[in-house]
Amino acid sequence: MKISVNGVLQSTNAKNLEELLLEIDLEEAVVATAVNGEFVAQSKRCSTILEAGDQIEVVAPMQGG
Repeated sequence: MKISVNGVLQSTNAKNLEELLLEIDLEEAVVATAVNGEFVAQSKRCSTILEAGDQIEVVAPMQGG
């Protein structure tokens, strides 16, 4: 299926957000995730089912002030 990851259209076979992070080599990274503009906690990634056309955002936290 086709989804958007950080604004880039791509194909995936991932069924959920956790599988997608594994597929794009970010399963071990400390990142924040959102699907269609809604934050998804790390504990909910395996139960967050992906659908064609979803817009996924994956961001790394930054320090600063």
